[in-house]
Amino acid sequence: MPSPLAHSVIGVPVDTGVPADAPGAANAVVAVGRHRARIDEIDRQLIGLIEQRMALSSQVQATRMSTGGPALAPARETQIISHYRATLGDIGAEAALLILRLSRGGGADEQ
Repeated sequence: MPSPLAHSVIGVPVDTGVPADAPGAANAVVAVGRHRARIDEIDRQLIGLIEQRMALSSQVQATRMSTGGPALAPARETQIISHYRATLGDIGAEAALLILRLSRGGGADEQ
């Protein structure tokens, strides 16, 4: 049986990191579980938004290529990376690079 100080993510018990003997442990476990559930929902939304972005990017690429244009637009990608960096710092630029890679067709199957 899982510890009472654990909650489950997709049915798998996960340690909340709350010490069992900590004052207010039961309330903390509930709060951690509630916050993690919200984070999980945000992650689902982010994945959905990335999938939408991938589809739109594919349409943009196809449209450009149908008129003899290039598949990629480096100047546009630089703008996107700069925006992420300005908003989220250097790690935001890394996130932008990953999102752009996904949007170029580098999905789950790419090694």
